[in-house]
Amino acid sequence: MEALFISTGVVALAEIGDKTQLLAFILAARYKRPWPIILAIFIATLVNHGLAGAIGAWVPALLDPEILRWVLGVSFLAMAVWILIPDKIDDAEASRTRFGVFGTTLVTFFLAEMGDKTQIATVALAAKYQEFWWVVIGTTLGMMLANAPAVLFGERIARRLPTQLVHRIAACIFAVLGVLALLGGAQSLGF
Repeated sequence: MEALFISTGVVALAEIGDKTQLLAFILAARYKRPWPIILAIFIATLVNHGLAGAIGAWVPALLDPEILRWVLGVSFLAMAVWILIPDKIDDAEASRTRFGVFGTTLVTFFLAEMGDKTQIATVALAAKYQEFWWVVIGTTLGMMLANAPAVLFGERIARRLPTQLVHRIAACIFAVLGVLALLGGAQSLGF
């Protein structure tokens, strides 16, 4: 259950102000049909994070545990820094329209999530916890907690969220996970 809670919390915080959340705002403003957008975001995230989780579950079989500990530690520290860099989205990413609202959101969101912070975090969390389903469920839930309200309430939420504070909290969580991994401590956390 720890994998579920950590994955949900970290990804929900990391997604605030992320380019995929910005994409959710843009799609909601453009199409004004929240439910197909939310469903497409859910499916795109589930598939994307399922693939990322599979890679993360596979990595420990390839690496010596000591090397994996260092890779995870550095990865989590890198995520802490990356989260503090604001994302931007270009109009080309949000302009695909020939597939309708659902199809456009599905394709655009899936592609925008490729190589994104939350996808990389899913790989690292799956490698750390070795609990594929809990990590994928958690990261998908975290994405939905951040993006569904963005689609439903749009600008009203965006103006009130202290994005920098949320990013700092997420960065701190990633940094703590990274330091714990590098120190090899916290056996109770699964390192």
